[in-house]
Amino acid sequence: MKDLDLGKLRVSRDGRLSGAPAKKTLFSRRNLLLAGGGLLLAAWALIPGPVPVQTTQVVSAWPSQQFVMLNSTGYVVARRKAAVAPKGTGRIEWLGVSEGDFVKAGTVVARLEGIDVEAAYQAAVANTAVAVAGVASAQNELDDAQRNLDRINILFKKRLVSLMNLQDAKSRHARASAARASAQASLEAAKANEAHARSAVDYTVMRAPFDGVVIARAANVGDIVTSLSSAADAKGAAVVIADMSTLEVDAEVSESALAQIKAGQPCEIVLDAFPDRRYRGEVAVVVPAVNRSSATVTTKVRFLDTDPEILPDMSARVAFLSQAVDSANQQPVLAVSPEAVLEAEGKAQVFKTGADGRAEAVTVSAGRLLGGVREIAGDGLKLGDSLLLAAPGALKNGARIKLAESK
Repeated sequence: MKDLDLGKLRVSRDGRLSGAPAKKTLFSRRNLLLAGGGLLLAAWALIPGPVPVQTTQVVSAWPSQQFVMLNSTGYVVARRKAAVAPKGTGRIEWLGVSEGDFVKAGTVVARLEGIDVEAAYQAAVANTAVAVAGVASAQNELDDAQRNLDRINILFKKRLVSLMNLQDAKSRHARASAARASAQASLEAAKANEAHARSAVDYTVMRAPFDGVVIARAANVGDIVTSLSSAADAKGAAVVIADMSTLEVDAEVSESALAQIKAGQPCEIVLDAFPDRRYRGEVAVVVPAVNRSSATVTTKVRFLDTDPEILPDMSARVAFLSQAVDSANQQPVLAVSPEAVLEAEGKAQVFKTGADGRAEAVTVSAGRLLGGVREIAGDGLKLGDSLLLAAPGALKNGARIKLAESK
């Protein structure tokens, strides 16, 4: 055994012998990394995540909704409407109006072929002239008979003629008087025939019965029109005219709600064609009859506001009101679901959804309940804005939100 060199032996302060190879500290570093990642995860978990919310929109509402007692639907109709047709049958040779034309009462709108009836009228006029001449001739004969009778009476009183001559003069006067009466009767008959022929000519002309607008043209030049519309290939009318000043809505009201309706009751009319407009109206007539099949009563609501764009047969919705609407309540206002309006520090506010996914608090002025929505006003709010619906009470301005399906 060789002698050991004790001078080379040393004790290391890290707990291993001097001269022994150093071990790597991978295990301790891994623990440090894992510990650091855990701390980061814990910190991330403490950061509040997006709050799940539902949204609603700012809508347009009308103040009159607070007075609504009952709603109904119907159609616009014209109380005065006429299908203009001839009294007789004939072929149209002239048609002077089209849809949308305004016509005055008595205006000729169409004319039928009338050569035959015109000829008959001219014949009747000639017969009347003959009858007039006959009356004149009979009158002359009567005048001559009267003069002769007067002369014979004078001569008879002077005993210059016989009684027979006087009787002959009286007979002649009587015959002349009868002839005059007969001629006058013939003249009256001729005049009646002329008037009848004149009416036949008038039947070929169709006139507007009142001031109105042509809403339909049912026939064209060359078509046969007749009052007997069931005739083969014949039209029942040439044009249809409506008086636009008599437009009203025929609304069907449930029989069970009839007690809430009365004549003169204020209404508000909305047309499907113009949903952003409101027209004032009132109940004109509650038809005293019930439809058995639908258990409804027809209520006629007339327009108080005129508009040339309102047309017959438009679909309409009628709101029967508890009181009339003034001009201040005829303008739309912004409104939202009442659940979107919160109270914070004595002020009303709503949360608007921002483009960056954060809630933006907006102070508003909350007004009346208009049906199922509440009137609001606030800077920066406009129609169609998306607001949080029933936002949590702990939600703060600028909080991150996660949008759910809108109600």
